[in-house]
Amino acid sequence: MSGTPAGRHYLNSAYGIRSWLLTVDHKRIALLYLTSVTLMFMLGGVFAALVRLELLTPAGDFFHADTYNKMFTMHGIVMVFFFLIPGIPAVLGNFLIPMMVGARDLAFPRLNLLSWYLFTIGAVFTLFNIVIGGVDTGWTFYTPYSSAYTTTNIVPVALGIFISGFSSILTGLNFIVTIHKMRAPGLTWFRLPLFVWAHYAYSIIVILGTPVIAITIVLLALERVFHLGFFDPALGGDPVLFQHFFWFYSHPAVYIMILPAMGVISEIIACFSRKRVFGYSFVAASSLAIALLGFLVWGHHMFVSSQSVFAGLIFSILSFLVAIPSAVKVFNWTSTLYRGSISFQTPMLYAFGFLGLFTIGGLTGLMLATLGIDVHVHDTYFIVAHFHYIMVGGTVMAYLGGLHYWWPKITGRMYPEWWGRLSALIVFIGFNLTFFPQFIVGYLGMPRRYYAYPPEFQVLNVMSTAGASILGVGYLIPLVYMIWSMRYGKAATANPFGATGLEWQTSSPPATENFAEPPIVTEEAYAYDRIPVPERGVYAG
Repeated sequence: MSGTPAGRHYLNSAYGIRSWLLTVDHKRIALLYLTSVTLMFMLGGVFAALVRLELLTPAGDFFHADTYNKMFTMHGIVMVFFFLIPGIPAVLGNFLIPMMVGARDLAFPRLNLLSWYLFTIGAVFTLFNIVIGGVDTGWTFYTPYSSAYTTTNIVPVALGIFISGFSSILTGLNFIVTIHKMRAPGLTWFRLPLFVWAHYAYSIIVILGTPVIAITIVLLALERVFHLGFFDPALGGDPVLFQHFFWFYSHPAVYIMILPAMGVISEIIACFSRKRVFGYSFVAASSLAIALLGFLVWGHHMFVSSQSVFAGLIFSILSFLVAIPSAVKVFNWTSTLYRGSISFQTPMLYAFGFLGLFTIGGLTGLMLATLGIDVHVHDTYFIVAHFHYIMVGGTVMAYLGGLHYWWPKITGRMYPEWWGRLSALIVFIGFNLTFFPQFIVGYLGMPRRYYAYPPEFQVLNVMSTAGASILGVGYLIPLVYMIWSMRYGKAATANPFGATGLEWQTSSPPATENFAEPPIVTEEAYAYDRIPVPERGVYAG
């Protein structure tokens, strides 16, 4: 890098806590996010483990019903708002998007740091709620129970979610401006990596959707504190109005989680099959289609509410339509794999896991878009299994795959490949053993959110709890070896996987300025057929 001493990079350019807490380097901010969301993921996982422990036996043997309600509520809130929504964009998006477009940083570096502080403050408010007794409404906060009846602490956790929402909005705004204004010469829209397209679509949803949930939370707090009648029928409000507001944001929020994950999968599949992405422009356009159609399907969460059959029919049709761009991606990824030179390394194993779990989650989503089936399985464990296959199976598989793929770039060190493959296998097995039995027990009629259940459901619940234990081990193994690799891992080259993309044209780890000279792009993304085989240099671990 011109003007930079050899061996200097963003990790050793400055030392001390102050240099990290006041940094405006997008790469360091990504690592701050990585630390924060990892802690929240571990906390959410502890709550999930306690919930599964309680469900090991039919009777409520371990916890009182109120305690159980607070545990599954905190599991949902922590996982959804503080891991699944910010995870990939805040960590991988922050680290990679400026480099992928050939920029030195995001458009607004100080705003980027502010977004991390807002995320942290929101998390503190939410966790403080645990100290003062917790909340028992479920992560959906349905009214009028949440606004008028529960005696638990709604306001602190609502305030935490409200504050963290601004973190997402600032991040989305930063991404959009960066992608529009800071692309390297020659990097046209249709030469952008699909990871960037996915984050562009994600940003549109965040900016349009997050203010709606923020306003809804404010109205909920006003009704609870000042008894203003927005949602409570006793005060002249309408509880179904809350559901409309909540799901207008929360269904697109599913795409906030899964679109960045899809971007990760596109990068991994292209690299480890050594092919151009089949139907690149269709995959890019499908991201935007998902973002737009995602705002039109919220009513399928309310088939059993007071909405008319005609409205239910419309939302059912729209929900089927949104499956089309998702299917376009899956078919194009599969076509990319066809006759590819596939390398079964850890990121690719996670990508295969994503394809399997996301497909199961998507197909069961079509079942839920069907009016008759949805009424039968509404509020059962079938729903729990479905959204875990999409939101957890899809998003976490892609997150772990992406973290392994770009780990050499982030840290300058390789992870142990054998352990990586083992953990990917354990996660896949543990996940399916945890959640597939929930499809069956839900279809048979076991309602969600109950801490006790009829004995005939115990075998499937024992299977699910055993799977959760395996899944927990699968998640812990990468945590251990990645910490180990930061000190003892093999030094990574600039491009250990022989990948295309501007981020691989700089050192590992990158310099503070990302590039020695401003890059110039002369060809489209994923030109793997133009990379001489000896230069591919696949890391064999």
